[in-house]
Amino acid sequence: MGDVDARLLVSLSGATPRALHRCADLASELERRRVPLSILHVARTEDGPVTAWVRTRAAAGDSVLLHGYDHRITPTHRTVQLGRRAEFASLPAHEARLRLIAAKAALDTTGVAVDGFAPPRWLASQGTLQALREHGFTLCADAGSVRDLVTGEVLRARVQEFTSQSHRTETVRCFALVLASARAARRGGLVRLGIDAADLTRPGLRQALLDAVDVAIENRAFGSTYGSLRRAAAA
Repeated sequence: MGDVDARLLVSLSGATPRALHRCADLASELERRRVPLSILHVARTEDGPVTAWVRTRAAAGDSVLLHGYDHRITPTHRTVQLGRRAEFASLPAHEARLRLIAAKAALDTTGVAVDGFAPPRWLASQGTLQALREHGFTLCADAGSVRDLVTGEVLRARVQEFTSQSHRTETVRCFALVLASARAARRGGLVRLGIDAADLTRPGLRQALLDAVDVAIENRAFGSTYGSLRRAAAA
């Protein structure tokens, strides 16, 4: 994980059966650009279309990161302002362990292999990091860094999220995100872009994400995945 070459990481969260065609379309657009996808997958016990699609994408070379267990269940210990979606933001180690045990059981049931962990809202407590190490996870991607849980190395790089804004500010924000992608690529290191499947319904956001990918490639970044970071470090 010490490579200084610019690596482009594109993550997708929130895949649902209704949004699956948009997810597949994004994956195809990235394939045309030779950029793999990192899928943030919420462990689920049912073997439905989303799980089948995730397995297919993993077989095609995309990366899969565990994205929590159940965002609907309010943690016993939580920061009130963050709400349920920040499932692992303030958990003590013992509660994080219980959720990881349940998540790994669900992954085993559905045959989904993961390359690491990306907490909901990109927020992980110290207790969560401890529990991840205990359960054999080797990588955790949070809001401002990618952590190698084996060596302790931390790569600093903030994820740029293409999220819904008011129509008045969305254009300005998208332009800023594209510029940030270009700057990050020129500096080398990691260019981290992320989008939720629900936001693929916004043509402006979807196009801005692809523009950010294109400008990063133009500045000599190359497509990679979170999983490949850890594999490169191990090699």
